[in-house]
Amino acid sequence: MATKPETTNDIKVDPNALFLEEIFTDRRVGTIRRLTPVKKDGQRDSARAVIYQGETQVLTPAGALPIGFEIPAVTLEEAADKFGQLAREAIERTVKELQDLRRQAASQIVVPQGPLPPLGGAGGGGKIQMP
Repeated sequence: MATKPETTNDIKVDPNALFLEEIFTDRRVGTIRRLTPVKKDGQRDSARAVIYQGETQVLTPAGALPIGFEIPAVTLEEAADKFGQLAREAIERTVKELQDLRRQAASQIVVPQGPLPPLGGAGGGGKIQMP
């Protein structure tokens, strides 16, 4: 049985998947987000783990490119200690993905629109014809 597509009327926050979000920053390199799971009433949900996410930026000719990554950590201190290495890995991964996308775009075959010209000598010999 096919499911009906979601519409703007179906947008709903799942009350069983809520997190309290806190942002920590050194105002220089990046930010660490601590997502603490909470219950419907806002109390800490100890059945789910706290999640740490890192975010930094890379300057490109097109402007700042945000780089986000998960930080496997139990404490904020551990997340801060792991931030630098994980940020470098995320930046390297992003640069490789951008290079791959650039290569793919450069290697695409351009197919002209419209009918192909006739093969052989029939049909004009390459001269411009006026209607």
